[in-house]
Order: sequence, then structure tokens, then C-alpha cells
Amino acid sequence: MTARGSPRFWEQGGWPVPLLTPLEGVYRMAVAARRGYYRRNPYAEGRLPAPVLVVGNLTVGGTGKTPLVIWLVEKAHSLGHRPGVILRGHGGRRPGPEAVSPQSDPREVGDEAVLIARRTHCPVVIGRDRPAAGKALLDRGDVDLVISDDGLQHYPLGRDGEIAVVDARRGLGNGHCLPAGPLREPPARLQTVDLILANGSGWPGADGEFELRPADLLPLTPTSATQSPPQPGQTVHAVAGIGHPERFFTTLESLGFRVTRHAFADHHGFQPADLEFATNGQPLIMTEKDAVKCHGFPLTNSWILPVYASPDEPTQRRLTRLLGRITHKPAGQGVP
Repeated sequence: MTARGSPRFWEQGGWPVPLLTPLEGVYRMAVAARRGYYRRNPYAEGRLPAPVLVVGNLTVGGTGKTPLVIWLVEKAHSLGHRPGVILRGHGGRRPGPEAVSPQSDPREVGDEAVLIARRTHCPVVIGRDRPAAGKALLDRGDVDLVISDDGLQHYPLGRDGEIAVVDARRGLGNGHCLPAGPLREPPARLQTVDLILANGSGWPGADGEFELRPADLLPLTPTSATQSPPQPGQTVHAVAGIGHPERFFTTLESLGFRVTRHAFADHHGFQPADLEFATNGQPLIMTEKDAVKCHGFPLTNSWILPVYASPDEPTQRRLTRLLGRITHKPAGQGVP
């Protein structure tokens, strides 16, 4: 297994791949049939009376979608739009649709939803039924652009633009679909999206790139707020319950910290007992997504490292053009 819990052969290949290829063939046929149905029956989509932009990925696991969604919300605001966000609410217990506020319980509505609500202060609705979540978002009023965090494969949701995010380091893994590889759809699906953006540099199939840039450390608890944050050179406990924990650990190392790694499953429901190792006096640093589930824990010397999506200038121009195109045409162009 890799650090995030997925099989190593998903990235490196190996003997399980040919054994699983027949199951992959069945999976591909099911995916093609489902996609074909919505292409042939566009009225089966859940069309919304506002433009919809989907930000998703082909691979299982994290690629940096949520920071990019936050960037898009802020960019849309700067262009005079009134964006809102819908997402499934992974890690939460409620099926939705349900509005999310900065004070919502992440155990009920999911960690990413609470993080987006806190960072953007825009309307956020979770729901396993994405068209219903979009309708609930628009029913709240004051929203003229729906941004879906994930949902590239959720074809019941009609969309006017699609962005596929790829982790530049991992790419498309071994290139196989589930269960022989990490892909939810075949690589050819990338040919139908509006933009392919790489999180990181050097991925040859990308239309643009962005980096996840760290900000200053923030205190996790009021007790920590009275202390000085850890400094480069110190050994720290690094906690990450995200799709790709190694990226977070590497970021901390690039900032000069000596890192003791503690990787948890994506959307892990943290309990105080999970962090008992933090009683040895060494500082603890965790991701912002994990931190929304740990406020109120009896921790000292505990910190949050926020990260922000930073597209390069050509990518910013492409994203701005895409926002302009989908917000100045009639909503509802069907599945590409």
C-alpha cells in the first residue's frame, strides 16, 4: 500500500494488473454505457437555471481540487459574479441537500464543505444528489454561478464547463481504470473537458498549471495562540488525513521542518486519542482540512498550515476566459 492507502500497483504497475484487467473491462463498459445514456438523452440531466462549472479529476484520491475551487470562487467574485459551491459532503453523515455554514459540524456535512464555507463565505450546499444540491443552492438566492467541487463523473448534473485536475507527480498512475488502476474513467475522457490543469509542473498533457503555496502557520487551539509557532529546523508531528498525505509532508520539509509523519485515511474522523503522540512536547502541524474536525481538542502547541492554489499567469487567463464564456451563454449545453 502507498501512504494514502491505495495499492502500489496503481502507480507502479505489477503482477495484479493483468489479473484485474477482465474486471477493468467490465467497469469500462459500465462507464461507457452510463456516459452514452446521458449523451443520447440530454433531458435526463439535472439542468439548473444558472451556469455550472465542474472541477473534478479522473483518479481516485486527492489532486488539489478544493484549493482550486476556492481560487475560482474568489476570482468569480472579483469579476462581479455571485458564486456558490455544491459538493457531495464526503466524510459527513447527512445525504443532503443541506446548506453549510462556517459553524457546521464537519462530522455531519463533511470536512471540505466546512473548509470552503470558512474560507470563501459563499453559499455552500452538500448533497449526494448533485442536481438537487444545485437547486437548493439556487433556491437560497443571490447565486448566479454554481461551482461543483468534484462531480466530473456525476452525469445527472448538467454542466456548462469542466476542469479536470491532475496531480503532476502521479499523473494518471498506471493508466488503468478501476480496479486495475486508479482511473474512474479512461484517459480519453480528458479530451472532452474544457481545461486540464496540473497541480505542479511538468505534466505533458496539461493546458495549465497551479501550485499549492503554504501560508503562515495558524494556531489550532486558543492555548496554542499564546505560544510561538514552530520554526524551521524543529522536529514536528505532521498530521494529514487527505487523499495524498505525502504532498503535505513534503511541503513541510521544503519549509525546513524535520517531519515525523502521521498519515490517516482521507476524510478520517479524528478523535483526541488519534493524536496522543502529540504529548511529547514536539509541535503538531496538520492540514486545514483536518483541522476543521479537531477544534476543541485538548491540544497544546498545535498548528494549522493553510495552502492556497496559485495558478501561473497563462493559467489564470485561461480560467478567466472559461468563467467569462460559461457565464455569458445560455446554461445547459449537455454532456460533451
